[in-house]
Amino acid sequence: LGEAMQRIGQPAVIGQLIAGIVLGPSIFGAIWPDAQRAIFPPEGEQKSMIDAVSQLGILMLLLLTGMETDLRLVKKVGAAATSVSIAGIAVPFACGFALGELLPDGMLPHPDQRLIASLFLGTALSISSVKIVALIVREMNFIRRNVGQVIVASAIVDDSIGWIIIAVTFGLASRGTVDLATLARSVLGTALFLVVSLTIGRRIVFTLIRWTNDSFVSEVPVITTILVIMGAMGLTTHLIGVHTVLGAFVAGILVGESPILTRHIDAQLRGLITALFAPVFFGLAGVGTDLSVFKNLSLVWLMLAVVAIASVGKFAGAFIGGRLGGLSFRESLALGCAMNARGSTEVIIATIGLSMGVLSQTLYTVIVAMAVVTTTAMPPTLRWALARLPLGGEEKKRLEREEFEARGFVANMERLLIAADDSANGTFASRLAGLIAGSNGMPTTLVDLRAADEAEGETGPEGRAQVMQAAAAAAKAVGAEDGGATARIDVIRPKPDAATEEAIANQAAKGYDLLAIGVERVASNGTFDDRINRIAAQFEGPLAIAVARGAHLEDPMSARLDVLVPITGTEVSLQATEVGIALARASAASITALYVSADQSSGRARRLRDAGASRQRAEAILREAVDMADRYGIAMRTAVKTKAAVVDAILRQAGASRHTLIVMGVNRRPGETLFFGDVAAAILERSARSILFVSSPRALGTPQESNAGTPRAAAAAASSTAAQPLSRQSP
Repeated sequence: LGEAMQRIGQPAVIGQLIAGIVLGPSIFGAIWPDAQRAIFPPEGEQKSMIDAVSQLGILMLLLLTGMETDLRLVKKVGAAATSVSIAGIAVPFACGFALGELLPDGMLPHPDQRLIASLFLGTALSISSVKIVALIVREMNFIRRNVGQVIVASAIVDDSIGWIIIAVTFGLASRGTVDLATLARSVLGTALFLVVSLTIGRRIVFTLIRWTNDSFVSEVPVITTILVIMGAMGLTTHLIGVHTVLGAFVAGILVGESPILTRHIDAQLRGLITALFAPVFFGLAGVGTDLSVFKNLSLVWLMLAVVAIASVGKFAGAFIGGRLGGLSFRESLALGCAMNARGSTEVIIATIGLSMGVLSQTLYTVIVAMAVVTTTAMPPTLRWALARLPLGGEEKKRLEREEFEARGFVANMERLLIAADDSANGTFASRLAGLIAGSNGMPTTLVDLRAADEAEGETGPEGRAQVMQAAAAAAKAVGAEDGGATARIDVIRPKPDAATEEAIANQAAKGYDLLAIGVERVASNGTFDDRINRIAAQFEGPLAIAVARGAHLEDPMSARLDVLVPITGTEVSLQATEVGIALARASAASITALYVSADQSSGRARRLRDAGASRQRAEAILREAVDMADRYGIAMRTAVKTKAAVVDAILRQAGASRHTLIVMGVNRRPGETLFFGDVAAAILERSARSILFVSSPRALGTPQESNAGTPRAAAAAASSTAAQPLSRQSP
């Protein structure tokens, strides 16, 4: 049924709810009551088992939703989310409370406790189900839109406030008075939990994820660690008197903000959650509904009245809150439609009321039916509202950039590894790596390649780490609009008796997206030094080899950068372009893209024809590079050299325009030694400007592969072609 709903443009959750109703007492129970009660018993161990699967699933769903929540964007719409939540609860709560006060005595199990029943009704009509709202918004592919983030944030605040209200109501119902101790524990405990989680909790979660990935040899240990974190935070919120879903959601936020492995975690969790746990949860929400009570027409009218009051009240409250929060009319309209889904939250509230004797079976069924109707009506009304919500210029630019980054090279890096000594090349490589890491807040590991008996100096590992930290801080300052954390840098010094290759191999096995190399002896006659060959042989992923020349030899830490990127339109050329843009953006440097077309044709007519085609190709490739730079607010210059030898054209452009750094995309060639082709070899030998070679991953089946020695290394090499982390978590 979930598939059927998706075929007609509705979220799968609607089909799953309908499936639950079909399997419940309304249809399956009416046809074969004994079988229905045997499969879904009203009490006992089997019911507890099914409920446990359902609750675990919804925790994992909230974990996934939290991973997709962008706190930086939520901060921008925080005022709107708060006003939507407060107004969206106050208005329908007042309507529900008034309805409870007007109900005839015959509808209440205890007319003398009308106040408690009215509070339960007000709570049931006022709260949105964050679980269903988040799932539907995500299924409609609106989670990244500004209004989508406001919707999810508002639903979370909604749900949190709702459980505090339930705690107050529960205290009234059980004791006849408000339990101030329980209320204070819920309010203060929730505030303290959020503050601790979003401050030191970030570092703790990241440290646990990285330590597990780097230290454990078991299968998918990071997933196990994340589920433990989710459970611990869920139990914490339970102990302070708030529902466990809040803990799972916050855990998802912290996992999603971890700088490493988020893509693998998302891929490994999503299939299990959407294929098993979510259908079980939403199916059971439908199973608990018995529509047979609506044989009484008076109850049908009551249910319609409750649905109307709940819908109008929630819509009006959320709409008013959106307008007060500074949202436009159409955005507020979408918010009003989105916040109208009740789902399981109302079912839980109704169940509590029924078990306490505050609600009758009739009122319980009416509330559950209201939850199903409002949840079913929410997707089409939200789709209608969103279709009338145009993209703003800033939002469109952000979404296009995020879509590009989802396919990008630098944007998808999560960990950076550096192998450097204390030479100018090592310091320069550290500086460039710091700029790249700082732009994305990437955790970075620096492997010190100096001999063990060398004296410490200011250009030693600590000095280079300071260079990287300074570069990372500068990169963050330039891109401050993106927020995020400053890159963390760990310095590792191999044991005195350990070979360089062993140290690099041990680190590479932990999963890195790029290895930056900077050593004193780079090459001789265009051929890389044997030390670089040995280092590169231990890493299957992309390489970045830095060569400091000119001003960077004298002052590798602070000499100015002016980037030249020769481009050809190939994948590795585009990756080098991304690296060049990242460096230019992080250091506020100039950048130029150069397209070189060699004249190899003969005959005037043929030369003219080929020249026209070459010009069109050059324009298309340069336009792609310029568009890439524009997404980050970088002004990129372009140049075209025709009828020229490639090497001469690159060197002439670098000298004429006073570029200080050539960022060149190259492919690893098969062979025992590292070789990037004749053009790269000539540039390496002849260039007076600094060079950063950005290479493709090592191709499988080359002689160097024997150095890796494990099938997992080969699989990592294949996955890294798409800029995926070389991690133990890789599928």
